[in-house]
Amino acid sequence: MSGIVAALAPVFAVIFLGFAIHRRRLLPDGFWPAAEQITFYLFFPALLLANTARADLGGLDVAPMWSALVAAIVLVVGSTFLLRRPLGLDGPAFTSLIQSSVRPNIYVAIAAAVALHGDAGLTLISLCVAVAVPTVNVISVVAMVRYGADADHAATGWRRTVLPVIQNPLIIACLCGLALNVSGIGLPPLVGPLLDILARASLPIGLLAVGAGLDFGAVRGVGGAVAVASVLKLLGLPAVTWGLCAALGVDAAGTAMTVLYASLPVSASAYVMARQMGGDAPFMAGTITATTLAAM
Repeated sequence: MSGIVAALAPVFAVIFLGFAIHRRRLLPDGFWPAAEQITFYLFFPALLLANTARADLGGLDVAPMWSALVAAIVLVVGSTFLLRRPLGLDGPAFTSLIQSSVRPNIYVAIAAAVALHGDAGLTLISLCVAVAVPTVNVISVVAMVRYGADADHAATGWRRTVLPVIQNPLIIACLCGLALNVSGIGLPPLVGPLLDILARASLPIGLLAVGAGLDFGAVRGVGGAVAVASVLKLLGLPAVTWGLCAALGVDAAGTAMTVLYASLPVSASAYVMARQMGGDAPFMAGTITATTLAAM
């Protein structure tokens, strides 16, 4: 246990450093959106592509791990439909409950996986990203189109549902890395070192940006639904994932990383989606902050 605490404590320390820098206005406010964008579109894709291209995938049985993760996501999303009426949620708030229950913070995922298990952890968490991010994005977009404030029940077309998924740079990076790995091509001599340099910036900048996005006032302002969403995300989803991993015979390392992935706090991108597609943005801000704090 002490080893786990020692490995994860620096991850959350960097997050709180980001919060302190933002709170003290040591950097201009315009820095943080730019930092998030360059991390999402460049630094993290470089890390994922380089790792998956070089990873030793021999002996990895990923099908049970992927099945457990996707099935857990679907089951937990299904449970939100049972909770909507007791919580008295309107359509936009319901979309935020759905996002809060399953949408993970990839920045924390990668930092925690590397801190706990090094390159092996990064490989396994990259495989989780490859299957879970498309699943969660499709679910979130469909929920927004169906229940959001701007809902158009007849407009759940492929452009609004599939296009945001296939354009996701993290998915593209994982798939390209896997293709280079499986084909035996690997990383070209000049490309590999370039990706390594870019990848080194991903974790510190990503975690600082997570801290800068914390909003403690949002937690106080949105009530008990945030608590329910946080329990679903940090306890319900990991518990269901662990049970399915055990039932499907996922090995110890795969189970550890799959459950870690399920235990992540909610991603800041969920707030952006809620704001742009008619969700409940204050609800999302509350669950992002609450789950980030509780995830420790």
